[in-house]
Parts: sequence; structure tokens; C-alpha cells
Amino acid sequence: MFENYITFDRVRFKAAVHLVCDRCEPSRLGNVKLHKILYFADMMAFAGSGEPLTGVDYLKQQFGPVARHLAAALDELAAEKKLKIETIDYFGFPKRQYTSLSSPDTSRFSNAELGILNDVIDFVCSHSTREISELSHDKAWRTAKMGERIPYAAALGLEAIEITEEDLAAAANEARRLRPLIEAERSANPLL
Repeated sequence: MFENYITFDRVRFKAAVHLVCDRCEPSRLGNVKLHKILYFADMMAFAGSGEPLTGVDYLKQQFGPVARHLAAALDELAAEKKLKIETIDYFGFPKRQYTSLSSPDTSRFSNAELGILNDVIDFVCSHSTREISELSHDKAWRTAKMGERIPYAAALGLEAIEITEEDLAAAANEARRLRPLIEAERSANPLL
């Protein structure tokens, strides 16, 4: 299989879970959003570098991808007194709520990886659970059958985001900035 080289890193996974729970306001984070943050961050990292953040398996479920080892990681973090887990009433439904009791260990992640995690956390926590669940029914999720593992390689085929006029202007400015450098390099080395 294409992804044989991907291995699950339990320590990094627990560190990512702890980081997410630490960064999100407990009232804005439940079990659904926690699964989705991990999924989006892992898939974005894989799409950008060919390596996921944690290597955890994501399984296709009705309401989107779920991380296979999340329950165990949460139990371990709670047993280690790093996380408080409560079930609260949320409009007549039970909702799991997570409160970080200590600072997460971020040393296992590069600055770029922390940037991905922070961007995904900010995005997911600023939207409703329903909106995030709908977004997680992406092309990668659709590649698997119900209950099957979603391959990381499916992230490479995710639909592109909309390119704005600001994006185009920034690209044009960067091209104008680089053009003299490229021309100078070509003048110095005519074989390019």
C-alpha cells in the first residue's frame, strides 16, 4: 500500500490532543470538533509535506472522520491529570467538554506544524459543530466506505479553496519581485 511508511506516533498524537484542548475555550470544543481539528490538521500537513502530524488512522463515520485512538488518548491525559473531561447538558444532549489542567508539550512539533494546528483550531472553534461536520464530508472522506480508514493520500485530491483578488494581487507582486532575480540568474548562467 502507498502509505506503508506512515506510522502512528502515540506521543505526538497525545500532545496534539492536549494542545487542542488547551487552546480551545471548553465551551467551544466538544468531541466532534476535537476529531475534526485533528483530521484537518493531519490532512493539511500531509498535503503540504507528505507527512501527517500524528499518523493516526481516521475512520469514515456518518458525521465525518473520527480518529481511531482519540478515546484512549483522552483517558490517558485525564489519568495523567493533564485534562479534565466532563459530560455536560447541551440543549438536552450530552456534550463532552475538555479543560486543560497543564501546559501542553509543544516541543514535539515544528513551528510550521504548530502553525497548522493553531490555524485549524482557530478555524474550527469559530464555526458551529454542524458547519464543521459538513466541511469534513470532503473528497478525502468520500473516498472510503463507511467504517473504513480514510487514506492520507486522499488529501492530495481535496478541492482547492477559492482564489481571491487579494491572492492574485499578492502573486503578481511576488512575480514582479522575483523577475529581476530570475533574469539576473539566467544572464549569469545561460544554460538555465
